Amino acid sequence: MRTKVITFENVNRYESELQEAAAALRDGALVVFPTETVYGVAANAADAEAVRRLRDVKGRSFQQPFTVHLPGRAEAATYVSAAPRLARRLARKAWPGPLTLICPASAPDEEPIAKTTPRERLDAIYREGRVGLRCPDHTLARELLRQAGAPVVASSANRAGQPPPSDLEDALRDLDGVVEYALDGGRTRLSAASTIVEVVGRDWTVRRPGALDERLISRMARSMVLMVCTGNSCRSPMAEYMFRAKLAQRLGLSPAELEAEGFAVASAGMLGCSGLTISEGSLAELAARGIDARQHRSQPLTIELIQSCERIYVMAPEHRAAVLDLVPAADDRVLPLDPGGPVPDPIGAGPEEYRACAQQIERAVDIRLEEFLDEDRNW
Repeated sequence: MRTKVITFENVNRYESELQEAAAALRDGALVVFPTETVYGVAANAADAEAVRRLRDVKGRSFQQPFTVHLPGRAEAATYVSAAPRLARRLARKAWPGPLTLICPASAPDEEPIAKTTPRERLDAIYREGRVGLRCPDHTLARELLRQAGAPVVASSANRAGQPPPSDLEDALRDLDGVVEYALDGGRTRLSAASTIVEVVGRDWTVRRPGALDERLISRMARSMVLMVCTGNSCRSPMAEYMFRAKLAQRLGLSPAELEAEGFAVASAGMLGCSGLTISEGSLAELAARGIDARQHRSQPLTIELIQSCERIYVMAPEHRAAVLDLVPAADDRVLPLDPGGPVPDPIGAGPEEYRACAQQIERAVDIRLEEFLDEDRNW
């Protein structure tokens, strides 16, 4: 058998040949393909002979699992419909990308994939109540997986004991004539293995170091919301404390338990003030809602704070400009708290102005909280 190599050299034939390779993968062929990390070799998990051949290539026993490769993040729900919140959060932040997630899956035959895959073939996907999932950050890889339309398991395209290949030449040094198809995507961008992280409940463990370091995984494991105003003594503290209290209530947790679940809510001011207490008007409005904010102390808006946040809500356009002056790349994470318009500053005003401000903030927080929870429910 000769391996058919598909390259970009003939653009007119490339799409049809990619479709050919995807169909062959679905029908039991082994296909070498590029990812952003290393080249992989794929098999249809529902095809017993294909999986056996993949095990022979890798020298793996029946007990050693392969990783399911996904064309998109949403497809993870096909394999784990009730994943830990932490797993969904990591996937949302890292996929497509060089992260492999090992998730608990105690009842494989109850997952959606069991409706289309023979029960006896689920052992190629699940092992000891767990499943490994990966969504590669490479257009060719995801298109191959999408067009295959089958559960695809894969591993690095090398024999046991050999280094994972970063280009097709290295991959075919071991596998030419062993696999039916090989997609040439040039040299891989990262040339390092994906990081493997196992998630159990609230906890995560790095099972194999890789392209993403542990410090970055730790940051991604948290879901942090930041409220920004001018001095961090009126509007943003009200938004912070309301959002935290409502989030805890919706999740059935105490505010203190939110931290253990990986949630954090903070606020900051663009004027760079530190240590100021919350204004009396804001304190009174929060107290009227059963929220004690006497411990609040203002903090300045910083680059590190911006970079650590998943979502940043601002009270007015000048606050958005201040965030982007510090971190231009945060553009897609900075939103007005109130979609309807700016929240006026009540500083120095009377109780009526503070009441109106608090009411506007509360309405806006309810809207943004619902968006936040909807996103966190899904892969």
